Amino acid sequence: MSKTARTPVIAIVGRTNVGKSSLYNTFLGKKDAITATEEGTTRDSLMSKLTWNDSEFWIVDTAGMKTPEDDFELSIQDQISQAVENADLILFVVEADVPFNNEDRKLSEKLLKSNKPVFLVINKVDKVKNISEIDHSKHTGIKDSFLISTTQKRGINNLLDSITANLPVIHPQKVNLDKITISLIGRPNVGKSNLFNSLLKKQHAIVSPRAGTTRDINRNEIKFNSKSIQILDTAGIRRSGKIEVGIEKFSVLRTLSAIEESDICLLLLDVNQIDVQLDQKIAGLIKDSSKGIIIVVTKWDIAEDKDPYLRDKIAAIIKRNFDFIPFAPLIFTSSITGQNITKIFEIVLDVYKERNKKVLTRKLNDWLSMVTAQHAPAGLKNRTPKLNYMVQETDNDKPAFKIFGSNTKYIHWSYRRYLENKLRSEFGFEGNPIELWFIEKHVAHKYRQRPKKL
Repeated sequence: MSKTARTPVIAIVGRTNVGKSSLYNTFLGKKDAITATEEGTTRDSLMSKLTWNDSEFWIVDTAGMKTPEDDFELSIQDQISQAVENADLILFVVEADVPFNNEDRKLSEKLLKSNKPVFLVINKVDKVKNISEIDHSKHTGIKDSFLISTTQKRGINNLLDSITANLPVIHPQKVNLDKITISLIGRPNVGKSNLFNSLLKKQHAIVSPRAGTTRDINRNEIKFNSKSIQILDTAGIRRSGKIEVGIEKFSVLRTLSAIEESDICLLLLDVNQIDVQLDQKIAGLIKDSSKGIIIVVTKWDIAEDKDPYLRDKIAAIIKRNFDFIPFAPLIFTSSITGQNITKIFEIVLDVYKERNKKVLTRKLNDWLSMVTAQHAPAGLKNRTPKLNYMVQETDNDKPAFKIFGSNTKYIHWSYRRYLENKLRSEFGFEGNPIELWFIEKHVAHKYRQRPKKL
């Protein structure tokens, strides 16, 4: 069995106030990043998965580069190194109406030394009267340059076309069914390093109450019930506006790298801060990566409220906040008392088993006939969807199914949810996202041309 290829990462880098967040927003068609004329508005890296020309990739908006004003900002070069190390293609953004300066030159030299594909993106061309006077390219040595305007949406489609045409080919790895990789994901100071140490039963990570102690991905491997389990401990993802001007701005890239490397992600929630919107966003990143997910409530031993019904109350809040991943198991733990630490491994093995479960095609089609007979898909006049048969992708390391039929583009999202719920009820797959591909039975599923996905 082959492991699904890692999704490429595109990083947007450049000085402050050159329009990186505006470009990110333009790509996504929504205001996910904070934009303002004040320098340094983006205080952390934001990321979303984008599909263009039937290709998927992560787009990451990073904080701007500027002259260090204190010792902490002296980590600027290390930030660049981390962005370069974790990205597969880099968009170097500059301003068309501002002369190429020494900071731009140093940054371009650093990027070129990475041997990664680098695109020079010259933004704000709407502010230049004569485009032929723009000469930034000759100062950088970067071969590929693009003239754009995020305010006027000029040149954006051409840039996206070039990105997808130059995405690196990341070959899938062979899955070792005797080895499971899990990662500890969450905000800073929710107890990732403490849990990492408890799982390993030794002090391998540096534990500190100061948020952001873990900046590299710590990893170690143990045996549990004859299974090798590799554990990754990641730096936390801070919410917008709270991140320091330092190396942690790129910790989000390392976290994404850990998610992509993992089979299962443990999303850690602090029992004393259970209703935090960023936790939901992180869960969305894990789901978008099609990884197994387990919700782990930490610090149960110091829960502020000793109400005997506290567990049920918290479970209800989590169920409401994470209704988009109802399949994720929930466990309450304490690294101090050791409560449920071993239970985590048991759940990991269960989720991994479900992740690799294969269902016979005959059983799938008997099930499809039954559920469509009980509730047929609705459509438009003379455009009623019909689902004929389905198969499971046997070469995929996650639960993924192709459903062939006609007029499948008219299937409503609520019917897709109905199919997923029925599929889980019949076959399980607890702890794992399910991918459903709807394919017109007369249309070939060509390489890199993806059908509609649930």
